[in-house]
Amino acid sequence: MKNFLADTFRNFAEKECEGSSPLYQELSLKIAEDEDILELCAEAEKGQPVPNLLFGGVHYLLLKGADHELKDYYPSLVEYPRRDYSLFQVFKDFCLENEGEIKEILKNNIVQTNEVRRCAYLFPVFSYIYEQTQKPLSLIEIGTSAGLQLLWDQYAYSYGTGETYGKKDSAVHLESKVREGIMPEHLLNDVPPVAERTGVDLNIVDVTVTEEKLWLEALIWPEHADRRRNFLRAARKLQQHPLTLLEGDGVSLLPEIASTMSDDSTLCIFHTHVANQLPEEEKNRLEEYVKEISEQRQVFHIYNNMLDRRLHVDHVLKGEATTYTLGDTDGHGRWFDWKIYL
Repeated sequence: MKNFLADTFRNFAEKECEGSSPLYQELSLKIAEDEDILELCAEAEKGQPVPNLLFGGVHYLLLKGADHELKDYYPSLVEYPRRDYSLFQVFKDFCLENEGEIKEILKNNIVQTNEVRRCAYLFPVFSYIYEQTQKPLSLIEIGTSAGLQLLWDQYAYSYGTGETYGKKDSAVHLESKVREGIMPEHLLNDVPPVAERTGVDLNIVDVTVTEEKLWLEALIWPEHADRRRNFLRAARKLQQHPLTLLEGDGVSLLPEIASTMSDDSTLCIFHTHVANQLPEEEKNRLEEYVKEISEQRQVFHIYNNMLDRRLHVDHVLKGEATTYTLGDTDGHGRWFDWKIYL
């Protein structure tokens, strides 16, 4: 188990943190060599991304006001963070000092990063779908967390061209870029109408509850001030636009939810960076449900991290799917590929 966890932290440092979080990269490499912290991490529930869970737990306690010098290393907590060779020892001291609370978090909390900036690639996808069907969209999001991505039509967008798209006067302004390929600009001209929106999750996060909102904030990496700003502004936007959020197994509930959606709308089922947490049999069941629903109406299924890391759009009708593969997406929505012309 410890060898597996050690490899998990090394991979996290190399594949996730490189160029994104020097703090978590350094800590991950040190944790991979430390027996005590690896033993602590063994308390995490099976299937959870352990590095995110541990770092989120520590960050959560610091944001709550834990009095420890570790906070001096966090850009989210101090204006001029420390960077020295004592970082890991201070981190370890904090973990051992707060071992009981960290174990409770590892056992009971789950990673539900509600990354608002992923909407930067959802917006043109939904615009394409509306362009094809000319019907308002009915949205079902699996793994919705707090539901912030369901409000993609309430945000403004920029893609490095100097232009602003979407709801241009929104307080939530998301900046991303197309890394490879060319996104058809006409897809950005108008905001498609949304008829209905429903999110489902095993654990719905209520951002009006201070503790739950703080947990989502804690999952945002300390260096990522723009992500934190986007999250906090989107959380305020959610209070102005209440959503239908259902707690339960999104795959199992999908047929029932779909049956309630208006026939005069285009059904869009989507999930981002969620399917990698589903067992293979659940992924297969999800695809079967989408096909079954498509016997009654056309369905668009938008997803990544299911077959691979790339963003896919399946247009499904009468059980037959036409799949468009757009390309890779950054986990935090900073960039995405658009390698095909829709």
